[in-house]
Amino acid sequence: MHQTFDVSLGINLLHANQHLADDNRSHFDQWGITCLNIMSSPGAGKTVLLEKTLEALNLELKFAVIEGDMTTELDAERLRQYNVPVIAINTGRSCHLDAKMVWGGIHKLEQDYDPQSFDLVFVENVGNLVCPAEFEVGEHAKIALLSITEGEDKPLKYPIMFQEADCLLITKMDLSPYLEIDVERIAANVRQMNPHVKIIPVSAKTGEGLETWFAWVRTQVKAKQTLTPEALNLQSI
Repeated sequence: MHQTFDVSLGINLLHANQHLADDNRSHFDQWGITCLNIMSSPGAGKTVLLEKTLEALNLELKFAVIEGDMTTELDAERLRQYNVPVIAINTGRSCHLDAKMVWGGIHKLEQDYDPQSFDLVFVENVGNLVCPAEFEVGEHAKIALLSITEGEDKPLKYPIMFQEADCLLITKMDLSPYLEIDVERIAANVRQMNPHVKIIPVSAKTGEGLETWFAWVRTQVKAKQTLTPEALNLQSI
């Protein structure tokens, strides 16, 4: 587990991160933006999911992406092809985005664009099943991806990711005929960790489940847009 307490300095690192995450969220609230944090292990399909989402909803919603990666901008370049602002953040040796890194992305967004013109900001976190779930970045909801190639036991072995998720996408469903894996068992193991999480099996290749995912995204944006300015002010206090 990622060490969350610096004994020598007596500083609760997660507490400091949470304070800045709350500040990030207040910026999103003031601008009327919904922020969704996409998390998974490497290769589970975060970037291709975003590609499919931008392609399907780009005429309907105005997006920006804060793209986290350890060293390159390869994923950022893929997403820029959809004519959306993509702010790349390289974390170096860090296995996750934290609130301070995303704070930098937010202020870059504010500097280069009119933030009030956006409906939704996706944060694509660094590929890791542990650390990203521990560090809030100011998101309104967390989305976890789990590829069926990763096995049925991952929700039990890496519980924090699945406990924190508001929505879980079981990805690469097109491979299920070729694997000895029980998707219902995956879902049951997730439910042990988080009984209320929304579970959507998807395949970026065949399109299975993507319309359900798009509908869930729309509900998140709509719920945010229906909040009154007074309610947003109360949330930020």
